[in-house]
Amino acid sequence: QVQVVESGGGSVQAGESLRLSCSASGTLIGAKTMGWYRQEPGKQRELVASVTNSDDKYYSDFVKGRFTISRVYLKNTIFLQMRQLKPEDTGAYYCKVKFIVGPAGDHWGQGTQVTVSS
Repeated sequence: QVQVVESGGGSVQAGESLRLSCSASGTLIGAKTMGWYRQEPGKQRELVASVTNSDDKYYSDFVKGRFTISRVYLKNTIFLQMRQLKPEDTGAYYCKVKFIVGPAGDHWGQGTQVTVSS
C-alpha cells in the first residue's frame, strides 16, 4: 500500500522561504509524476508544480520564478523550494503521486499547511 507523507509547512512572513518535502513509500516502482497542489478553504485544489520521471517540470503562472520543484533521482521523493512567499500562497499543500503501473492511479498525502502573513 502506497503511503504519501508531506512535511515542511509552517507560518512565515511575506518574503520568506519554506521548503516542502514529499515521499511515497510502500512500492519499489517509480512514480510517473509527482506534484504539489494547493487548496484554500472553500476552493478547489489547484496544481502548483509537478515533475515527471523524465524530469519534465511544470509550474503554475503564480509561482513561476519563485518556486522550484525537484526530484531525488530514482526515488519517489520531491521537494518544493518556495521563495519570496506571498500571503496569497497561503493554503494546505498536498502532494500527489501518480503511478501508471503497479499501484496505478493517484495517491495523495494528508497535506501540510503553509501560512504567509503580510
